[in-house]
Amino acid sequence: MSDTPSSLLPPEPSVTRGESLPCVMVFNTNDPSGAGGLSADLTAMSSASVHVLSVVTGSYVRDTSEVHDHIAFDEEAVTDQARCALEDMPVRAFKVGFAGTPENLGAIAGITSDYSEVPVITYMPDLSWWDELAIDNYLDAVTELLLPQTTVLVGNHSTLCRWLLPDWEGDRLPNAREVARAAAVHGVPYTLVTGFNAADQYLESHLASPEEVLASARYERFEATFCGAGDTLSAALCALIAGGCDLQAACAEALTYLDQCLDAGFQPGMGHAVPDRLFWAHDGEEEDEPPSTESSPDAGDSTLDANDFPLDTTKH
Repeated sequence: MSDTPSSLLPPEPSVTRGESLPCVMVFNTNDPSGAGGLSADLTAMSSASVHVLSVVTGSYVRDTSEVHDHIAFDEEAVTDQARCALEDMPVRAFKVGFAGTPENLGAIAGITSDYSEVPVITYMPDLSWWDELAIDNYLDAVTELLLPQTTVLVGNHSTLCRWLLPDWEGDRLPNAREVARAAAVHGVPYTLVTGFNAADQYLESHLASPEEVLASARYERFEATFCGAGDTLSAALCALIAGGCDLQAACAEALTYLDQCLDAGFQPGMGHAVPDRLFWAHDGEEEDEPPSTESSPDAGDSTLDANDFPLDTTKH
């Protein structure tokens, strides 16, 4: 028996502490600019206090101005990454970003179908940088393979309209319910449509089902052009759902979080601005003040609280 005083012995491992963070699996591409892709997923989801299981589908070749190319992993590499992690850790939600190829989408759909009780958040990024034939093949694969398993589809209004309503005719643009109806044809119950031009100085986002608009938010425009906003929003929404929020509350809080990220955004290079997804970590710090080493009662509490981000004080 050891003579070491009990107060000096290391604490017993705590299983409950490790289980307190819900796990979320993300399928997305690496973004070396740090604007979107897995960079956005990891920082946004960590801000919402979830543990991220990140499956790399490939890598962009990009800067903050534009995407120049994409290097895709093969589907076996994607499957092996995901299956290995899933055999070890249970997940409460999946997020699917840019998968790179139809084959990777097939692999992801095969995995998520084995966990039919787990919600799937699908984000459709802007693909205008890509070859037209590659875009068509990719969108066809998303429509056929992934949308039937998607719980919430997230995307910019113009992106979703070009994809889901290519033959739309009329003087006005499709509204949120009409976009949601087009997505529902392929099995999607809810659609979060962003980037509605409400007026010269405002943009709107709407969470809709085919029957009704469930939540709406209006924000003032920022003068800057951002890259990575869509990945940030969909990642936050997925993390909040995994953490136990109902869909409407998760949507409101994710939109508010994005707004705060954009408000604190910065321009790291010569291109577009980037959301600061960790704004809460240095909010209120003095520029020349060294970080304090003293502990506080709130140290380590980084969960999102709706009261921290009042919905009536936001800009977009």
